[in-house]
Amino acid sequence: MVMAVLAAAIFVATLVVVIWQPKGFPIGYTALIGAVIALATTVVGLSDIPTVVGIVWNATLTFVAVVLISLILDEAGFFEWAALHVARWGRGNGRLLFVLIVGLGAVIAAVFANDGAALILTPIVVGMLRALNMPQKAALGFILATGFIADTGSLPLVVSNLVNIVSADYFHLGFAEYAAVMIPVGIVSVLASLGMLLLYFGKSIPKRYDVLALTSPAAAITDRATFRTGWVVLALLLVGYFAADPLGVPLAAVAGVGAVVIVAVAARQPAFLFARAEAAPVLVSTRGTATVTAGGTEPSAASGRVIPVWKTIREAPWQIVLFSIGMYLVVYGLQNQGLTDHLAKLFDVFGDHGVLVTALGVGFTIAILASLMNNMPTVLIAALAIGGAGATGLTHEVMVYANVIGSDLGPKITPIGSLATLLWLHVLEKKGIHIGWGQYFRTGIVLTIPVLAVTLAALAGWLTLIR
Repeated sequence: MVMAVLAAAIFVATLVVVIWQPKGFPIGYTALIGAVIALATTVVGLSDIPTVVGIVWNATLTFVAVVLISLILDEAGFFEWAALHVARWGRGNGRLLFVLIVGLGAVIAAVFANDGAALILTPIVVGMLRALNMPQKAALGFILATGFIADTGSLPLVVSNLVNIVSADYFHLGFAEYAAVMIPVGIVSVLASLGMLLLYFGKSIPKRYDVLALTSPAAAITDRATFRTGWVVLALLLVGYFAADPLGVPLAAVAGVGAVVIVAVAARQPAFLFARAEAAPVLVSTRGTATVTAGGTEPSAASGRVIPVWKTIREAPWQIVLFSIGMYLVVYGLQNQGLTDHLAKLFDVFGDHGVLVTALGVGFTIAILASLMNNMPTVLIAALAIGGAGATGLTHEVMVYANVIGSDLGPKITPIGSLATLLWLHVLEKKGIHIGWGQYFRTGIVLTIPVLAVTLAALAGWLTLIR
């Protein structure tokens, strides 16, 4: 009993400091300190370290590689180019623009992970809204929609969310196997999200906007070689993900190769550099000859590389690697002391009442846990509990995927549900946009609960149909 209380105390203390993020205490170091304390108090043993590393290494390295690719492409203007195209497709219709922005967010979340969608697309959308002189209430709707869809759209692929990768690795789900189940369910999640977002923000969206206020999409591109290489890398990554499992190649290796290629192209000394002028982006040659692509003003000559490659590499989420190992060691202590057994028993109760009840019961339980204590530790706690439950066959499979859905969608209820949301709020603060925790919660709970219910019901129906 004493050890169980100690394990819970170490977990809570570590989680509080991780969410609080005091200055000078990065999340990776905080989690490692928690892990050291757990080892020192024998809550976990040295023999548990290889087990935990085996669970999380592929997930965390894949995630870092995908985010690094997205950061490099963002520097090349890839996402701004896409956003400007989407805004032009709206043809001045405000509601259509809202739908297209949500759709773009869902695509970016699926391919570049939820963090990429929330942290990269949000500043671009903010800049676009300011250029269009959107009313404050309407702009807030677009911004909250972008943050919301980043997580609700991160179901379709294993690489769409770190918790997806952790769960897929733990239960040995192949990329194609996972996609066959979650792409249809993910589409339902995105459509349900869009419906709720339109219902919630629809009245605040202006009927028209001025398309002419937008710059040319081509003007957003800062490095054409990296931009073009990005399309090739993305296509090869998709093929590689599906081919990796039959060949026994870890996803981290596939994503890692893609990251190396895009970094190598971005780090070269190009013959022509695309630089952003104060007034407008222009194509600038290394000889100083400039060709204006937008706005009509000529900038000063560009010098050095457009993309700060090494700075981007340093700013990649390396702390996630330390966080994953440290936090999951702390979580493993909960299992060692029998605390996850209680959750396993609850899951078995749900499992005794059919597929739909199992999906809803397990999914909502995990969503509540994720919203209260962050989705990163929640997904492993739930995975350990599902592994210890007595469910088999279809019931077990429903639990596995309900864990993913609850861990992906549940964090949107509260600001502390995911690290991506905390970082997203921080990015908005830097842009002069304040969203209070109370305001976020009131919006998050209203949007999340119906979408979560519909998505879990879709999971139960789809798995019953295909199995």
